[in-house]
Amino acid sequence: MRDAFINALNTQKITAEWVNDLSENLTNVYTPGYREKKFTFKTFLDGSIANTHLRNVGQGKSSPGTSDENIYLEGKGFFVLRNDKGRIVYTRLGEFKFDGEGVYRSPDGQAVQGYILNDKGEIMNGAKPVDADSFLDTAFDGGAASVPTTNIKMWIDPSNGKYLGKYEEFEFKDDGILYGKADGGKIKTPLYKVAIINFHNPQMLYQVTDGQFIETEESGRPVVGRGEVRGGLIELSNVDFDANTAYYQQAQMQLELANQLIKSHKQLLENAIELMSS
Repeated sequence: MRDAFINALNTQKITAEWVNDLSENLTNVYTPGYREKKFTFKTFLDGSIANTHLRNVGQGKSSPGTSDENIYLEGKGFFVLRNDKGRIVYTRLGEFKFDGEGVYRSPDGQAVQGYILNDKGEIMNGAKPVDADSFLDTAFDGGAASVPTTNIKMWIDPSNGKYLGKYEEFEFKDDGILYGKADGGKIKTPLYKVAIINFHNPQMLYQVTDGQFIETEESGRPVVGRGEVRGGLIELSNVDFDANTAYYQQAQMQLELANQLIKSHKQLLENAIELMSS
């Protein structure tokens, strides 16, 4: 037999969790790279419980970044970051810059990962170019088709002030290719391809810090991501403000109703105890 009091307690608890998630979403409407929390329910004998706390992996709008070195991913997937201990995390926020040593890094100092290209734009695995079809087959450990990723470097030669000693400027274009440009832009050489990695179930990635995720058993192993990389832009939050506001109002009403039911049942219980003791 279902107990209305237990149902009300469970509803109160789960609705409070829902309110917390919605509050977090609304607080981060303007936070670049934030991934909206999605709250789902499943029912059981004595009410509802949270099914899981998913992340919305949909596209956020683009916005001018803080530097021309920032990049924006239009498509499915994540940029790859590696810290000094070799730990890999994934992010959508491309607020990256080259440091004083020419290494392309995130604001917290992690190195953005990419693949070295030859002058034909082919990904290199050691001294050999990788077949494009083989590259797209699979991805493991932050690399595709067994090609390891590397730090992206654009150091400046102090003798001539040029990037890598050859290029006056650089540009991110197409599907994440970093070009070095010389002779007033007449010479354009592909240097690196920014690594873009996706997952079969990206909603189940685990967030380790704001906007940064690691793979889980539920997310599956990494695969090659697809998308266009545009320079000078970053991705904004993908929170749907109107939808979250409506859900928040609904959750508040549901929480208020649960509280009233609990209060009523407590009063009935108190009345019954008084009758039994009189």
